[in-house]
Amino acid sequence: MNLEKVPGLPPGAVSHFREEGIEALYPPQAEAVESGATDGDSLVAAVPTASGKTMIAALSMLSAIERGGKALYIVPLRALASEKKDEFEAYEEFGVTVGVTTGNYESTDDWLASRDIIVATSEKVDSLVRNGADWLSELTCVVSDEVHLIDDRNRGPTLEVTLAKLRALNPTLQVVALSATVGNADEIADWLDAELVESEWRPIELQTGVHYGNAISFDDGEQREVPVQGSESQEDALVRDIVVEGASGLVFVNSRRNAEAAARRLANVVAPELTEAEQESLGELAEAVRDVSDSETSTDLAAAVEKGAAFHHAGLASEHRSLVEDAFRDRLLKVISATPTLAAGVNTPARRVIVRDWRRFDSTAGGMAPLDVLEVHQMMGRAGRPGLDPYGEAVLLAKDHDEQDELFDRYIWAEPEAVRSKLAAEPALRTHVLATIASGFARTRDGLLSFMNETLYASQTDERGRLESVTDSVLEYLDRNDFIERDGPDAVSGSESADDDPFTSAADLAAEADRDVELRATNLGHTVSRLYLDPMSAAEIVHGLESAESRPTAMGLYQLIARTPDMYELYLRSGEDEKYGQLYYELEDELLGDRPSEYEDARFEDWLAALKTGALLKDWADEMDEDRLTERYSIGPGDLRGKVETAEWLLGAAETLAAEIDSDWSVAVREARARVEHGVREELLELVGVRGVGRKRARQLYGVGIETPADLRTVDKGVVLGALRGKKTAENVLENAGRDDPSMDGVDPIPVEQSGASATGSSRTSDEPAADESAAKNQSNLGDF
Repeated sequence: MNLEKVPGLPPGAVSHFREEGIEALYPPQAEAVESGATDGDSLVAAVPTASGKTMIAALSMLSAIERGGKALYIVPLRALASEKKDEFEAYEEFGVTVGVTTGNYESTDDWLASRDIIVATSEKVDSLVRNGADWLSELTCVVSDEVHLIDDRNRGPTLEVTLAKLRALNPTLQVVALSATVGNADEIADWLDAELVESEWRPIELQTGVHYGNAISFDDGEQREVPVQGSESQEDALVRDIVVEGASGLVFVNSRRNAEAAARRLANVVAPELTEAEQESLGELAEAVRDVSDSETSTDLAAAVEKGAAFHHAGLASEHRSLVEDAFRDRLLKVISATPTLAAGVNTPARRVIVRDWRRFDSTAGGMAPLDVLEVHQMMGRAGRPGLDPYGEAVLLAKDHDEQDELFDRYIWAEPEAVRSKLAAEPALRTHVLATIASGFARTRDGLLSFMNETLYASQTDERGRLESVTDSVLEYLDRNDFIERDGPDAVSGSESADDDPFTSAADLAAEADRDVELRATNLGHTVSRLYLDPMSAAEIVHGLESAESRPTAMGLYQLIARTPDMYELYLRSGEDEKYGQLYYELEDELLGDRPSEYEDARFEDWLAALKTGALLKDWADEMDEDRLTERYSIGPGDLRGKVETAEWLLGAAETLAAEIDSDWSVAVREARARVEHGVREELLELVGVRGVGRKRARQLYGVGIETPADLRTVDKGVVLGALRGKKTAENVLENAGRDDPSMDGVDPIPVEQSGASATGSSRTSDEPAADESAAKNQSNLGDF
């Protein structure tokens, strides 16, 4: 289909796409248009990666805007939101405005009311619904990217409920659901009252196969010789082969450690093939990687990058991931070894995808378990980039003939699993039931069940009564913790009457029909919903604050929030139960809430894991440098930053909850939050309030006697220059502190000996004596500009 034949697009859209090199639609895109994508009809597009799903979304959104509407594009990851925003901002040349929102779960982002296309994560959209953003009712088109993630146990229920609520807000809403790997697309389409566009067409050929011995055997019966030389591994041989061809490779493994080890080895495979120009550019890239963080992870990544390889996993800082992804797309990096998180992430295609590990540890299975077909197919879909690769290859690795046959049966020939709703789990319902009541989507029990009946779960379940049973259990929990109030017949006992009396008369049935229970969120319940907290997290925090008889310590507060389900705890490694058990008894008086005895095995272990997580946050707030933290707790810099961000959010929520319950400990919570936000001790909190002064510079300034912004406005400039060692930096700091004349022209640094109030003691932890803190020089630059 030629672009001119696509109806309903805004003026300028066709010429824009032509300038992008698009003259005609791909077959799946044409089928989507013929199915009503540009007429406002809902559809599910189940088409392979690189087959133009985003163009289907674009045509749907642009035609909706041309009809006077507004579009929302829901993505699963923040990184994808940025990628899509950049892509859609090109439409501004013909008058379409774009906005993106991903963080701050307490706002309504009213500024987005003036945007035509809004890009957001599903969690952010959920929070906007809870906070009553008026502009959501103006939406006429919603795109759900990677809709198969409804199957995800943790995040799937949020996407599912959010789509149900948006459809309830606007019954005529056009929903466009996109996925490359969904086994029951027809079922998803039925749920969304949508047309189904299903295709296996790809713009370039994708061959899938298994490497065994010295060759790849493909699904079409062809073979390609890829000999394994000497002591090299199969993936070494496959990467060398594709890099020699002038292309790139992606290697999927099952753990962070394996990703890093593979990158070190593959770097030596790639390095001999690099040109001098590439070596120079990679050297600059490696420097940029080192500048992100002082951690060992950063050093290891930079060492691999210098040789043309990289690793990619959730422990990397977001800046690391961006540098690696951009360089890989530019084909400067030749190979990435990654955990499966990259398969669901931003667009990083390669000519050859190697799925090295098709098993990973599964605690529920008690050992290694095969990956789902859907997940492996998602990885395979990364092979082949239109316009750059003449073909794509996705290869699994077998050690013998039997395994080769198994891999063909298990993954090459297999269809992906059906997407199944995960909504009926109590932790998921706990959050969404409260939000549904608090945001006014349901005011009675029957109304709540009626709303739940519009979800995918209700359309899939064959367990009649299960959703109702779990919902009643959740309502009881929310009532017991003062998040909701129930009024009406059987408000407390629910359907006990039917259980008590095995005989039900016609009159009973009629009376039952008239009975309903009114549901209202309390002020506390409204606050919890607005804060985007799991109600169980809020209950834990409220109980902990109410149990405190004296001002809580930072450590007590950090351990408290670490116990909540909204904070992923660090797990205890072998032997650490004894270490943290001892710390538990040392700090017992500081811990908040009903402390478990050591005979309550599961609960005691959970408290110890939370204690370890709290100790991490305390060490961070005591200014321990990032390198030592990541080494001590065996985590990556991305993990550290994730923990700090989550702690900052939870402590901010705890401060709001403290005000809601009239707790005396709001100030203590606020200080603990500020310390974890900036990673500093109390004495630096004023200095880090100056823009451009992070934990490192604040400690340097404090060490020469500068303790407040007022000191920065009056102290001899030479002292500031001596502490910060950089005229431009010193000028910026003085300007941000409000100094009338911040110029450093003609100022000479005054060497001032750092006082003992530096971070020397600050790097110490509760379980370690002061030792090797040369911290002032080595602290992380996190927060400095």
